[in-house]
Amino acid sequence: MKLLIASDIHGSAYFCRKLMEAYEREQADKMILLGDLLYHGPRNDLPRDYAPKEVIAMLNEKKQELLCVRGNCDTEVDQMVLEFPILAEYGFLYEQGHMIFLTHGHVFHEQHLPMLKQGDILLHGHTHIPVCRVHETYVYLNPGSVSIPKEGSAHSYMVYEAGNFVWKDLDGECYLEYRL
Repeated sequence: MKLLIASDIHGSAYFCRKLMEAYEREQADKMILLGDLLYHGPRNDLPRDYAPKEVIAMLNEKKQELLCVRGNCDTEVDQMVLEFPILAEYGFLYEQGHMIFLTHGHVFHEQHLPMLKQGDILLHGHTHIPVCRVHETYVYLNPGSVSIPKEGSAHSYMVYEAGNFVWKDLDGECYLEYRL
C-alpha cells in the first residue's frame, strides 16, 4: 500500500490544491493527514489563499481516502463540516513489524513519548519542520508543513511505500529518505 502523509494545511486553498495534485501524481492508496486542517492558528500568519471553505470541499471530495488525527487547531466545529473523522488524538499503523504512532505532535512528541517499543516510529507534524531522527529505541519522523513551513524548509509531504519513507516538496522532488 502506498500512503501520502501530510500535515498542517491550515486552511490554505492554494497549498491544499497542490497537495491534491501531489496525491494524484503519486497514485497513493490513502492520504494520512496529521492535523491542523482548516484554521491557521493565532501564532501563524494567514497562509496563501486562506479559504477554509475551499479546503473543506477539496477534503470532503476525498473522504473515503483520508485517515486523520486531530491537530491543536482542529475543533469540534471543524468536524461538523468535514465528512470524515478528524478528532482522534492518535492512530496506529503496523508495518513490517513496526508500530507507526500517528499524532499531531502537540501532546505526544520527543519530550513526551507515547507507548513505543524498540524500533517503533513516532510520526507527527505540528512543528512545520521535516525531520528524520533515529533514536536508540525509536525513530521520529515529521513530514513538515504543506502550507506554512518553518526554518527554511520546503512546502512538503511524505510518501510511504514498502518500508521506505520519502520526503518531497509539493512539486514532487525528493529531498530526504528513510528505510525501515
